[in-house]
Amino acid sequence: MKLIWSPETATKAYIDTVRSCQVFNESGVAELVSAMAAGWNAKLIVETWSQGGAIATSIGLEIASRHTCGRHVCVVADENARSEFITAMKEAADMNPEVLVGEPEEVMSELAGIDFMVVDCKRKDYARVLRQARLNQSGAVLVCKNANSKSDSSFRWRSVIDSGSRKVVRTVFLPVGKGLDMAHVSCSGGNSGSSKVEKKRWIKHFDQRSGEEHVIRK
Repeated sequence: MKLIWSPETATKAYIDTVRSCQVFNESGVAELVSAMAAGWNAKLIVETWSQGGAIATSIGLEIASRHTCGRHVCVVADENARSEFITAMKEAADMNPEVLVGEPEEVMSELAGIDFMVVDCKRKDYARVLRQARLNQSGAVLVCKNANSKSDSSFRWRSVIDSGSRKVVRTVFLPVGKGLDMAHVSCSGGNSGSSKVEKKRWIKHFDQRSGEEHVIRK
């Protein structure tokens, strides 16, 4: 995925997510990832979800996919998690997202060309999920939420991404929620979008409702 930023699309997704997530007393992670996925025009958005987890981020990603006319897929471990996730999304936002069940090796084989991916660091296998991801040949953006809760303290982006044609172009950690650890990954030679990334700049947005400051690349 080339980093061609659309502020209009990002803003629309951000506002829609704020409205949809008003019932959740969370810290703005949903709004931020929704704006990023939409602003970068992600066509295939993938996330992992664990049973009992929050769904605000999932709502934000579903909203982003609607603004990009893309596909949002949630990966869960078993049928119980699938049932709980679908019920929660339906009750909270009247949404019916696509859900795949299974181990990372099985599920990721069905998801080629991922543009934007969010994994939960509370999952013990989050690093394995990242390794198995089949990214877009033009590159992708990967996000680890709950990064302060990483089960693997030795985690490094290059240890799970740098191999063959996949290279980490840039990483950033944002103190939003329980931590967002993000990476832009280039594929097929490693040059895709790298020059554009260096020309990008970060913009700050102050959320009057939560009192938090969000940082988004423009």
